[in-house]
Amino acid sequence: MSPPAPTPPPKPASGPSGKITDELTGAGAIGKVCQVIGAVVDVRFDEGLPPILTALEVLDNQIRLVLEVAQHLGENMVRTIAMDGTEGLVRGQRVLNTGSPITAPVSRATLGRIMNVIGEPIDEKGDIKTSHFLPIHREAPAFVEQATEQQILVTGIKVVDLLAPYQRGGKIGLFGGASVGKTVLIMELINNVAKAHGGFSVFAGVGERTREDNDLYREMIESGVIKLGDKQGESKCALVYGQMNEPLGARARVGLTGLTISELGIYPAVDPLDSTSRMLSLHVLGEEHYNTAHGVQKVLQNYKNLQNTIAILGMDELSEDDKLTVACARKIQRFLSQPFHVAEGVLDGKYDDLPEQSFYMVGGIEEVITKAEKIAKEAAA
Repeated sequence: MSPPAPTPPPKPASGPSGKITDELTGAGAIGKVCQVIGAVVDVRFDEGLPPILTALEVLDNQIRLVLEVAQHLGENMVRTIAMDGTEGLVRGQRVLNTGSPITAPVSRATLGRIMNVIGEPIDEKGDIKTSHFLPIHREAPAFVEQATEQQILVTGIKVVDLLAPYQRGGKIGLFGGASVGKTVLIMELINNVAKAHGGFSVFAGVGERTREDNDLYREMIESGVIKLGDKQGESKCALVYGQMNEPLGARARVGLTGLTISELGIYPAVDPLDSTSRMLSLHVLGEEHYNTAHGVQKVLQNYKNLQNTIAILGMDELSEDDKLTVACARKIQRFLSQPFHVAEGVLDGKYDDLPEQSFYMVGGIEEVITKAEKIAKEAAA
């Protein structure tokens, strides 16, 4: 699919004179603020009524304030949602119809930068030097331009690739409470996509706490995902924030801004029993992967069913088969702590002689064996 033609950010072709330059969109028309209710602003236009989702820009304001048309109220009046604070906005203040939706920069110049919902840099590192902009509201690509073949995105995270494989071009939901490792998992995905696939990532912080956003930015710098100074162009991620202290409009649209930019214990903390994927099917994964994944889930489920018995009566009251199930499940849990053909070997009992602590926080099975040998030497010393 050929890349979309660059679209410059909306600018009034005739200045704030009120002269309409486009009869269809009413671009260039000047309206006036009629009512302000928090983040909701009503604007009246004598002519050139803007379509829904059009960006309006407040003139003569202390800060750049962009409004997005959400509703036509009749009598040449529109109801809009503000993308920033409306403090100081008064009735009668002039508003310019830009004639296009909110736009966002889409070039490599965004890498390593932090932007807000309207694509402005907020990291105090100067302007984003690019002439390539795209509207955040666009038509979906035609069906003939979409890839219909199902492919797995190999993340390099064993528990994900085995039990809940991600679909290339699909959507993923990460659910969890506070401080359980969602951001850590995202960081690992960004890092692995950059290193294994040579790709780029866009992180859209929708309603995030300011402290968490700042911590994430610092962690990305420390891990090398974001580079500063002369090497900023080598960064692998761009950040777009609509933080929890910002108006509803910013939080509602920052996801679309991020999407627009992106168009050009068990550790990580993934629950292998509650996680699922449409890609976990026989015709997509093949027989070996499919059977291994279901074998792992069966062992982990059996172990979960035995946990109450263990808590009340202890391990000694289990049958020999149940004891083997517990030992196998614990080794799998520790091995999934960070290539899935090895899990099949664990299921077959190939590594029953290795201590379970040797499976924790390692890469391949070679590291497991090396760690087991080290543990044995330390125990013998």
